[in-house]
Amino acid sequence: MPDRGKGNGTVRVLAVANQKGGVGKTTTVMNLGAAFASTGLRVLVIDIDPQGNASTGLGFDRQRRGATTHDLLTGQASLAEIAVGTGQENLSLVPATPDLTSADAEMARSTRRTRFLSDALNSGGLEALDLDYVLIDCPPALGLLTLNALVAAQAVLVPLQTEFFALEGLSQLILSVRQIRQSANPGLSVDGIILTMHDRRTNLCRQVESDARENLGNLVLNTVIPRNVRLSEAPSHGLPAMLYDRNSAGSVAYRNLATELLQRHGRT
Repeated sequence: MPDRGKGNGTVRVLAVANQKGGVGKTTTVMNLGAAFASTGLRVLVIDIDPQGNASTGLGFDRQRRGATTHDLLTGQASLAEIAVGTGQENLSLVPATPDLTSADAEMARSTRRTRFLSDALNSGGLEALDLDYVLIDCPPALGLLTLNALVAAQAVLVPLQTEFFALEGLSQLILSVRQIRQSANPGLSVDGIILTMHDRRTNLCRQVESDARENLGNLVLNTVIPRNVRLSEAPSHGLPAMLYDRNSAGSVAYRNLATELLQRHGRT
């Protein structure tokens, strides 16, 4: 990746992925991005989910005409041409709309089907934006869009909801990471597993957390994201919770998560 970021001299590209839906991927992308940006780091969110929830949650109006992730993947526009500002300083967005669904079929016909996003990021766009972090919001499936994100990223963050079936299916994602590491992206790693929608008052959540830490060890980050109404309300206002209510339990947790990851990445 280009050596342009201000934090420790490198742009860190993180894919936020889990093939299970409703585990907090988009919430994590929005609020972790906002937490990083609040420290002065320059952050770009790439929405690669055709549902476009991260785009809506960061204030992007779908009726507004302009280039989107589809144009980035199909080579019709560069990263710098597509990135738009959000309501927060240092936080920008490459938005997605439902037309991204057609990109799957277009990419499937190419021999470089898993490298479209990587090619787009490595074509000079990151240098032009002078970024510290890129966060990629993946769809809830291990299809070509998610595989493109994993090939383009240096590491993957995995939100894991603290519920009974949480650990089932995680093995498939870890297997996909291993396969990509053996072929298209040898440097790909798992940066951490984030326990989300956690309620310490329930025995089930405490048991799932215990099982996760016992089986996955240091991969499970210390910070736990609580179930919090402000995290759910904020996207309807086109804001991350960090801006909607910075003192809410969810906002505090994501600031703590940002601090923990910055320490893991060797950034002050």
